[in-house]
Amino acid sequence: MISTVDAATIAIRARNVTLRLGTRDAPVPILKGVDLAVGQGESVAILGASGSGKSSLMAILSGLERASGGSVEVGGVDFGALGEDELARARRGRIGIVLQSFHLLPTMTALENVAVPLELAGQADPFAAAAEELRAVGLGHRLDHYPAQLSGGEQQRVAIARAMAPRPGLLFADEPTGNLDAATGVAIMDLLFDRRSATGATLIVITHDPALAARCARIIEMRDGQIVADRAA
Repeated sequence: MISTVDAATIAIRARNVTLRLGTRDAPVPILKGVDLAVGQGESVAILGASGSGKSSLMAILSGLERASGGSVEVGGVDFGALGEDELARARRGRIGIVLQSFHLLPTMTALENVAVPLELAGQADPFAAAAEELRAVGLGHRLDHYPAQLSGGEQQRVAIARAMAPRPGLLFADEPTGNLDAATGVAIMDLLFDRRSATGATLIVITHDPALAARCARIIEMRDGQIVADRAA
């Protein structure tokens, strides 16, 4: 199904998206004809059990994975028409991703983990921008600490700062509280929504947790590689 989102303000449009893994002789269908539209500035949860296809859909919508069929447009750009280098450029600075496992570089400080991607993207004063974003997530006193010196919640704050520092128009969070205790998870989601509100980004949260999904304005349920419900929270 495609939501009735104003065409002039669509951040993502997916039409009949399929994903098959395995071999040509023994394909394994992962996504089975997904239709979806997300408006700019929306907060959307993609909810489903493990194996429902929600993380695979996120990977395609964020440009990390190629669809086997159908079309994906993000910010008016047809991802299917882009080569790998063009796709990387299309993602850079426009799409932020926060993952369950943080993916911080262990040999870099919190400041460097946030600043180096900005530096590689050519942003002016990347370390000043990184420090500002780390202060915004409550880590102004931890700039020079390495990931191993940070708690799980602090590492996820660094990951959020890294995702938000380029001011992306689109932010994906894939099970962002999965490695955290309940209280820390609530604090991280508060922070994620606060930073999203401050920047106006479109937020898509991938989760198996109905309570977490309910924090978004819209919930899309997936089962067996298909969207089975799309409703206001």
